[in-house]
Amino acid sequence: MEGLSVVVALVILVIITIGMGVRIVPQGSKHIVQRLGKYHSTLNPGMNIIIPYVDQVPYKVTTKDIVLDIPSQEVITEDNATIIANAVAYINIVSPEKAVYGVEDYEIAIQNLVQTALRSIIGEMSLDSALSSRDLIKAKLKEAISDDISDWGINLKTVEIQDINPSATMQKAMEEQAAAERQRRATVTRAEGEKQAAILEADGRLEASKRDAQAQIVLADASREAIERVTRAISDQELPVMYLLGERYIGALENLSASDNAKNIIFPADLPHAIKGLLNR
Repeated sequence: MEGLSVVVALVILVIITIGMGVRIVPQGSKHIVQRLGKYHSTLNPGMNIIIPYVDQVPYKVTTKDIVLDIPSQEVITEDNATIIANAVAYINIVSPEKAVYGVEDYEIAIQNLVQTALRSIIGEMSLDSALSSRDLIKAKLKEAISDDISDWGINLKTVEIQDINPSATMQKAMEEQAAAERQRRATVTRAEGEKQAAILEADGRLEASKRDAQAQIVLADASREAIERVTRAISDQELPVMYLLGERYIGALENLSASDNAKNIIFPADLPHAIKGLLNR
């Protein structure tokens, strides 16, 4: 009975030993093998054989793309404006042994590296440039950290700027600045409109004055022509002239009597003599 127990124990030990010596690595992963505490090899996906009790697998590394969320942080621009920026980085591990032995925690290391580079890049830009140059920031950020993380056996596939916005204080200041600018533009537009209206009004008065002057010249020419024609027609005959002047004289007196200020109108008793007086005869 005791012999049977020993055999069973040995069988179990053999099974356990064989199980420890066979390593199945899933697709998308690689395992790091240490032999007696020292790096020995990297196991690829599939079935692998290691030496039980001597070899150990302390690290299991994924070879799939890793998404690193870079936390938001305050960044000071070149013109001392504060903005809030965060990013996301896509990496994959191409050399697992470098990733696990090259840095204590590669995810935290890359996050800190991206944040530091982001502060440095935006710190050399003005506020307006930082808010409108995401592609430029992305390119500089990728260029700044790619070489550093490649030493850890990690490839930076891309890095994207998620949000880059002014801080709450800056947003309030920008809103006030925008409101002031809109008010200034409204004032300029209103003043420009009033100026154009005044110019148009002056042009209108000038044009009207020119036309009035032309009309007076035309009337004067017409009066002169009329007088010349009347002079030629009546020659030295006094009676038609007296008739015309008398007619206009009476018409003028009628208009005068129709005015609000007129009370009494007295016609001269000797109208022909009065007309002759007008003719100085």
